Amino acid sequence: MPRSARIKSKTGIYHVMLRGINRQDLFEDDKDRERFVETLETCKEKSRNTLFGYCLMNNHVHLLLRENLEPLAVTIKRISSSYVYYYNWKYSRCGHLFQERFKSEVVDTDAYFFTVLRYIHQNPLKAKMVRDIADYTWCSCRDYLQGSVLIDTDFALKMFSENRDQAIHAFIDFHHIVTSEECLDDEESKKINDDEARELIKQYAKIKNIHEIQRMEKGKRDELVTALKSIEGLALRQIARVTGLSYYLIQKL
Repeated sequence: MPRSARIKSKTGIYHVMLRGINRQDLFEDDKDRERFVETLETCKEKSRNTLFGYCLMNNHVHLLLRENLEPLAVTIKRISSSYVYYYNWKYSRCGHLFQERFKSEVVDTDAYFFTVLRYIHQNPLKAKMVRDIADYTWCSCRDYLQGSVLIDTDFALKMFSENRDQAIHAFIDFHHIVTSEECLDDEESKKINDDEARELIKQYAKIKNIHEIQRMEKGKRDELVTALKSIEGLALRQIARVTGLSYYLIQKL
């Protein structure tokens, strides 16, 4: 079955996730993490992309970047190929390290830009690796607090305030809001497929047609959505996809 084409971002901004093949760890020690950040720096100079955020987890990496002159796929290939060459040499191995196709989603609004940025930075917090995201070394949160050559911090901070000190305080407050936001759902871990989800939701809501949800009275609809969000195996984006309701509506309830 042919792969579907990636959706083109109107802003040129994308949220990208690179995952280890078969979910294997990408980093054995901090030297590896340092090397990956160095790779981002080197590839940024060559690709001329704009990097707004990143987070290195054990077996995956999140990037928030803007495609400029070089196509996104070329940029990501440049990053992954460079790191794989180093990793294979260091550990005397050969073959693939990353999943064959990286995941990406478009970031077309300011609101979703901030949603993704916070989601990326909160990854270590939600994984209980740190108690405060500012304590995590391997993400771009500190770049926003201390300044950075690698990360374009002005783009986000100026949307908080033209006054940099005020912007940083607002940035910190914004990131201290812990949410259940989901970006780039991991489809491989999804336990319920769309057909199963559709039938489950119809049974739960006691309706014959899934589209009846869109015509529900607001209070009843919101109560249903809140209940659906607690069902294990149902992702927020899947609920939106199956019911036809807005992802942002589902997310904020």
